[in-house]
Parts: sequence; C-alpha cells; structure tokens
Amino acid sequence: MTETDCVECGGTVALHDDSEVGEIVDCETCGVELELLEAEPPVLDRAPELEEDWGE
Repeated sequence: MTETDCVECGGTVALHDDSEVGEIVDCETCGVELELLEAEPPVLDRAPELEEDWGE
C-alpha cells in the first residue's frame, strides 16, 4: 500500500500497490474523486468531470 497527499485537502490517500495510471480513487477526507496520473512516484489530480451529452 502506497500513500500520497490529496491535491484538494492535503489528506492522505491510500493507493494499492497494483494501482494503474488512469484509475479513479476517492479521498476519504474530503470525498473528491482523484485520477492517478503517474504511478511512480504517485501523482494525483482531480478527476475530470463527466459532461452530459443529452443524447447527442
């Protein structure tokens, strides 16, 4: 298990050793969704918001 800091609140985010780039994880402190951008060392950023396409 690897730990890194949340980019939103600075809380600790635990990552499994087999986490892959692109994986979405939740910060247990503030609840924000984070995307794993790099595995070694772990780099997180806010996950992109999904936009509604309204059937287009």
